[in-house]
Amino acid sequence: MTVSVEVPWKSGTWTTLPAAATESDGKLLVTAIESSDAWRQTCYGFVSDTEHALLEDWNREQAVEVTFTADFSEQFDQAGLFVRVDETHWIKTGVEFVDGALQLGAVVTDGVSDSSVAPVPEWAGREVTMRVSRLADSIIVRAKVEDEPWRLVRIAPLDPGVEAKAGPFCCAPTRAELTVSFSSWRLTEPDASPH
Repeated sequence: MTVSVEVPWKSGTWTTLPAAATESDGKLLVTAIESSDAWRQTCYGFVSDTEHALLEDWNREQAVEVTFTADFSEQFDQAGLFVRVDETHWIKTGVEFVDGALQLGAVVTDGVSDSSVAPVPEWAGREVTMRVSRLADSIIVRAKVEDEPWRLVRIAPLDPGVEAKAGPFCCAPTRAELTVSFSSWRLTEPDASPH
């Protein structure tokens, strides 16, 4: 039986304060600041470290899950789960609105960023859950929408000796007034295998 523990919204610390963050009926509503983003160099040539990530220390013996509503409509609207070691080593994973459709993906940053995405237009307006587990020298990233099965999104390297923080995040690179509704932030049993 899987044991799951909800993390109180007041537990974490913001990497960058959002325009607003309020609790309502157990949910956290986060309004992003225009031009907020997380990226380092690759392809675009800029560094942005202004994401709104609510993070707390990550116990490697637990998986972290974040659930939010993928209600996005403007270029690069995004939300999901953020893992941070320091300003040049981090992972963001979630759903992003790009060129008119939702994309499920992950950005892994080790000095510079790389990105992988896959279209999920059928996830629009639905509850998405992102999950990360530490396994040996790696992070296993999974995602699902509502009660559908988990999908493997990414296996990424992470030094087993480093400490990391994790939690929900959102960004609005191209507009103001993006508000994301997060319904859950929880700790649960980690993956025992990538498959």
